[in-house]
Amino acid sequence: MPSREIHSGTKTWALVLTSAASFMMVLDAIVVVTALGAIRTDLRASVEALEWILNAYNLSFAVLLLTGAALGDRLGRRRMFVAGLVLFVAASIACALAPDSAWLIGARALQGAGAALVMPLAMALLSAAFPPQERGKALGLFSSLTGLALILGPVVGGAIAQGLAWQWIFWVNVPIALVVIPLARQRLDESFGPDAAIDVPGVVLVTGAAFGLVYGIMCGNAAGWTSSVVTTTLGIGFLFAALFIGWELRIRDPMVPMRFFRQRAFTFASVATFLFNSAMYGVLFLLPQFFQVAQGDGLLDAGLRLLPWTATLFLVAPLSGALINRLGERMLIGVGLALQAASLAWISVIATPDVAYSKLILPLILTGSGVSLAMPAAQNAILSSVAKPEIGKAAGIYNMIRFLGGVCGIAVAGAVFVVHGSLASPQAFAAGFIAAMQVAAALSLLGALASACVSRLGVSAPAPARTA
Repeated sequence: MPSREIHSGTKTWALVLTSAASFMMVLDAIVVVTALGAIRTDLRASVEALEWILNAYNLSFAVLLLTGAALGDRLGRRRMFVAGLVLFVAASIACALAPDSAWLIGARALQGAGAALVMPLAMALLSAAFPPQERGKALGLFSSLTGLALILGPVVGGAIAQGLAWQWIFWVNVPIALVVIPLARQRLDESFGPDAAIDVPGVVLVTGAAFGLVYGIMCGNAAGWTSSVVTTTLGIGFLFAALFIGWELRIRDPMVPMRFFRQRAFTFASVATFLFNSAMYGVLFLLPQFFQVAQGDGLLDAGLRLLPWTATLFLVAPLSGALINRLGERMLIGVGLALQAASLAWISVIATPDVAYSKLILPLILTGSGVSLAMPAAQNAILSSVAKPEIGKAAGIYNMIRFLGGVCGIAVAGAVFVVHGSLASPQAFAAGFIAAMQVAAALSLLGALASACVSRLGVSAPAPARTA
């Protein structure tokens, strides 16, 4: 079905409104990390509950991302963009009112579902509002504004939780949404995409697979790795994963076309993406708590101390993008992840409760620089491996893999931490943190090894599959 416009709008409004909405989605994915200490104390949450407070958002976002894009194509992108914002702000209110960790986890999952509608449709609406010759510049501004949330998120979360209360990191979404929602209805043009079928069984199967595997990993230490609970949930996770692959191979319009994985660059860049996001999110989960529990920093100070790591995104990622055609994806991914692995190993050697922060600045900068080198190159390798009409689906798969990697990374980091450390004392926390950083370094190194199988430059894209 060709795109058709219904209401008038302007390019400026499209850029402002989609950027504001996406900024809010990304901010809420990361703003919680520095507030976890306050949430733990107020709700008496366990380490496993804290993991789910982060993972519930990422998991629902990852598995519903492609469905959100399909719903927008079929029912109207602006309509579903607004529906996603309404769901997101309602879930934010539920988060702020949470009386316990279980309520907060459920509300975070609803937030992720709203974000899964907003994020892909924001890019689609923005692309539809700008002519091809202006689209690249608009998407660049959109990405820069959205990327600010990654840098500001930990600082904003720490400042609000310390100056007001952790509930206010969710209340602040309400006035923003109350401004963006009516303006989006008035100022954004409606558009539609191809009327593709929604792969409901695929969504159910991939959700079951991800939930079973993550839940099994998170319960392993408490229940015992050979207990019936863990073996059953892990078995269900692997079974659903196998069923998902089988289902996607059978249907005509799959959510994840398995033929993409016949391309070596697509497969190994996806593996590297999963691994370096696992390492990065595992660090993001524990590092702010290391500053708070092991070193006694306040919530705001913990957020500020993450800046040497997060701020490299703005400086190094554009450089990586400019070097792709000269050096190739394989070198940039390999060098970036090897640098990330070495820097995380460095942190694991020096991370004692009394280590001076000045000694952590350089490894934090190098860690952020490594992942900022690898991320654009991995994305380019994945998108260059498919035919041009299928780039949108490949981009959705890339983001799903990225967030599922983050979900698993948080689960693994939490499991390793519980084995080697605890919240009982600064020394106990540091012991668990060091072990988790060693595992994150190993995951980064595995990602660097996977990059050796990625082509030096983007491979020739395969022709799209024929349909009946």
